[in-house]
Amino acid sequence: MRTIDLRPGEDTIRLGQLLKLVDAVPTGAQVKDVLLSGAVAVNGEQEERRGRQLHTGDVVSIVGHEDVRIR
Repeated sequence: MRTIDLRPGEDTIRLGQLLKLVDAVPTGAQVKDVLLSGAVAVNGEQEERRGRQLHTGDVVSIVGHEDVRIR
């Protein structure tokens, strides 16, 4: 499992930003397509909202990629 640290002073990161950060999508324009395909889950539940706020301890699963834990 890969771990992503939030920047100092930040409490959250948006799901769309995380997907770009871990190279799960090549461009921001493709985030919506990946989410609508059902390829992303947050804490075991399928997620389609690119603006979903992720917090410390959340685990994001992306089909074809290593799971990511927010720290």
